[in-house]
Amino acid sequence: MSPILLSLTVGLTATAISLPPGILVSWILERTRWPGRGLLHVLVLLPLVLPPVVTGYLLLKTFSPNAGLGSFLQGAGMPVAFHWLGAVVAAAVVGFPLLVLSVTLSMKAIDPRMEIVSRSLGRSPGSTFWRVTLPLSWPGILAGSVLSFARGLGEFGATIIVAGRLPRETETIPLAIYSAMEVPGGEERIGVLVAASFILCVAAVFAARALDSWHRRRLELNR
Repeated sequence: MSPILLSLTVGLTATAISLPPGILVSWILERTRWPGRGLLHVLVLLPLVLPPVVTGYLLLKTFSPNAGLGSFLQGAGMPVAFHWLGAVVAAAVVGFPLLVLSVTLSMKAIDPRMEIVSRSLGRSPGSTFWRVTLPLSWPGILAGSVLSFARGLGEFGATIIVAGRLPRETETIPLAIYSAMEVPGGEERIGVLVAASFILCVAAVFAARALDSWHRRRLELNR
């Protein structure tokens, strides 16, 4: 698989698997009074402040075939260490804090009285979340998804530790650029990869804006 296609696959997969837990964690941090919220917040932010190599090392120790979880996944046919799934895990972990921060800010901006009114009209907590909180959090979800995708697309340190640098298997765009820098005359390939990164990130921003516009029109039609 080419580095461009692999990076796109890794970025989209990482963002997709991060969304459900990201939204859930954001709701817990913003809408509950659970005593462990402070610790959870610290854990969420750790990948944002830790050196990427340290994050990669911790992930490698967790998903190594010699570790319990890594051995289980290996037996289930889903190896993570030195596999393209390792790049997905690395991208998901480093992008997760940005996703949560964005969704949390969006939920913070929602007037709690709207949820209270929904509950007073007989809706369950789950229905209120699905029909009120989630739609109103849409801008933050989109922004967080784009940030998470872009962060994962540019991840180098954690990826090279967990997934290694295996050409056509785990070599994402940043790893391919690093590899091309070691080869005489690799500037042309680097230029192509840099342009591809730019195009992918810009396309993600435009896609998010298009989805946001569609969602706003849909909300207006449902009024």
